[in-house]
Amino acid sequence: MKLLENKVAFVTGAARGQGRSHAMRLAQEGALIIAVDVCEPVAADNTYAAATPADLEETVNLVESQGGRIVARQADVRDSSALDAVLTEGVAEFGHRLDVVVANAGICNWNRFWEMSDDQWQTMIDINLTGVWRTIKAAVPHMLTAGNGGSIIAVSSVAGIKSLPAQGHYSAAKHGVVGLTKSAAIELGEYGIRVNTIHPWGVETPMAQDPTLATILERHPTYGAAFASLLPDLPIAESDDVSNAVVWLASDLSRSVTATQLTLDMGATKV
Repeated sequence: MKLLENKVAFVTGAARGQGRSHAMRLAQEGALIIAVDVCEPVAADNTYAAATPADLEETVNLVESQGGRIVARQADVRDSSALDAVLTEGVAEFGHRLDVVVANAGICNWNRFWEMSDDQWQTMIDINLTGVWRTIKAAVPHMLTAGNGGSIIAVSSVAGIKSLPAQGHYSAAKHGVVGLTKSAAIELGEYGIRVNTIHPWGVETPMAQDPTLATILERHPTYGAAFASLLPDLPIAESDDVSNAVVWLASDLSRSVTATQLTLDMGATKV
């Protein structure tokens, strides 16, 4: 028996990178996948390429090629109506249940906090924090109606535990995700729904190839100390490293785990 046989999982930011990996790994363990991604540029301050509709279609192809089933739609986590519509469609398609939520969608960009525009700050909060709230808010009624309990996994960051320089907005959002999910864990525990955050460090995705980080460190070399790791032979993780933790938290292997911040960070939060 696969770990997630016939369970239904909702993954945001699924067009590529970690989100695609999460969708594929959950499907490999038997989950039926509902997936969304905005598939377009959303922040003028991002200096890495945005996901595209073709990326999301590739996620569909990869899930289906390994025998999985997936409902994938373009949707922005800032749009509650869009999330509601996708979930209503997907839950109906897969037997009116929802067991797993992976709130993965997010952006990353850089600036010193007093040099940020209002838009740079607000867009980060709207996507990386409020988008997580909107994702969970849309999903929970379906989980409660199904009455099967479940697992909600929000993707935070090392910056959700240890704030990073030139990322005051990102650190604030990722810390906020921790506070949100702790409250959600308390409120949802009586329904058998567990809520946890994961905290990756560098992961080999398009976001990690952002050229602005090198520029920031060149201008402000003292910032480099904040980016230390305890595993020099593993300078950057792969998406699968994170997805393995997602599968564990999604499954009954972690049935006693809730309101936890799981670090997947090569020790970076400890230095």
